[in-house]
This record gives sequence, C-alpha cells and structure tokens, in this order.
Amino acid sequence: MNADKVLDAKGLACPMPIVKTKKAMNELELGQVLEIHATDKGAKNDLAAWAKSGGHELVQHEEEQDVLKFWIKKGER
Repeated sequence: MNADKVLDAKGLACPMPIVKTKKAMNELELGQVLEIHATDKGAKNDLAAWAKSGGHELVQHEEEQDVLKFWIKKGER
C-alpha cells in the first residue's frame, strides 16, 4: 500500500500515537494516506476508533513482528 506520509510512533504509549497521528493527518490533503508504525498494542483499537470518529478511513492494518502498521486515508472532517 502506498502512503503519502509515514509516521513512526514506535515506543510511544497511549495517547501519544493518537496525538502524533492527528498532527500528521492535519498536514495531509483530502484522500491522502498516512502510514503509522506503532508498538503500543492499544493503538489497534484506539486508531480504528479515532479514524472512524474523525471521518477518516482505516484502509488496512497489519502486524509485522512486534510492529503494528496502519494506513489511514484522510476524510473530509
């Protein structure tokens, strides 16, 4: 999956992955994709809920060794 921007949130505990994701999303244009790498297991539920509540689309997520990877497409809000 191609991303327009990559955010490294590895080693950060809640709520920092969400805080950094929100800041990074503000720098993207509508329809662009942010790729997030996180190690906090809570990020899976947190990012999915955050994306939905913010009008964004969680396009894909996967786990590679201990790193959770997410691709979120910027929505209209």
